[in-house]
Amino acid sequence: MKLKLLLCAMLGSVVPMLASAQAFPSKTITIVVGGTAGSATDGLARAIAQEITTETKTPVIIENKPGANGAIAAQMVARAAPDGYTVFMTTNTTQAANPHLYKKLPYDPVKDFAPVGAIAKGYLVMVTKPDLPAKSIGDVINLAKKEPGKLSFGAGTSSSRVAVELVQQMTGAELLYVPYKANPPAVTDLIGGQIDMMIVDLAATMSHVKSGKLKALGVTSPKRSALAPELPTLSESGLPGYEMSYWNALYAPAGTSPATVKRLNELLTKATQTESVRKFMNQTGMEIYTSTPEGLASFQTAEFSRWGSIIKKAGIQPE
Repeated sequence: MKLKLLLCAMLGSVVPMLASAQAFPSKTITIVVGGTAGSATDGLARAIAQEITTETKTPVIIENKPGANGAIAAQMVARAAPDGYTVFMTTNTTQAANPHLYKKLPYDPVKDFAPVGAIAKGYLVMVTKPDLPAKSIGDVINLAKKEPGKLSFGAGTSSSRVAVELVQQMTGAELLYVPYKANPPAVTDLIGGQIDMMIVDLAATMSHVKSGKLKALGVTSPKRSALAPELPTLSESGLPGYEMSYWNALYAPAGTSPATVKRLNELLTKATQTESVRKFMNQTGMEIYTSTPEGLASFQTAEFSRWGSIIKKAGIQPE
């Protein structure tokens, strides 16, 4: 009799959970993005949100929370209800790099989140203001060496910052770092001539390069990008072995039920297979890179170590 009562109690708790998971989503999902509108992550989030909305007939909206290298957005999601209706579309910046860049963060990249799934990988491009007297990556390095600290670079993500810091480490050049809340404002200042150069995601710059507002010199990928095959890699431009990439992934607050995480992963993975999302990735130089929740957790662990090593070797001290 006691066993029967126990089984009934267990079934009574499991059935509502299963029903809840099957009903998910039943209301608006908010995808929080740690960058401004116009960033690559924002664009990817909006493309995926549209596909999930179409699939589930439930609204999916984007909420931009730029600032502090994504920490503001991360903290918001970490404190949200663990029901799957507030999720975090983010990058290696918040989940792998920030812990090595800041002495204290308002969130824990592991304990505060439930990994949902990886989405994409992407690479960066070195761009300068049009009137900078440099026609190649080598020219930029020579200018930085000739007048140490005079040539400035902007960065609104850890990827953009560490990419330039790695160039300095490998060449001995010295540039002045100008911090931004996100990359789009930095690109605007680069076009206006307030800063001299950046290494930034292709999505944020290629339209400006094509219009002549910016000058592109090279890409950070191990081989030339199909999006701009005329541009050499940094590795073939005097920095052998140089490579820098970024990645996007989706997280829910810690404590979100496995069933809800699984459902979110299914919706996410299906969205990446649609024509509109694939088109966005192709246009921005991204590569589809999906995973299970467990796969993302393992990948993040490896990336945490990799970014920590790069930042330490670049001599960046935690702020």
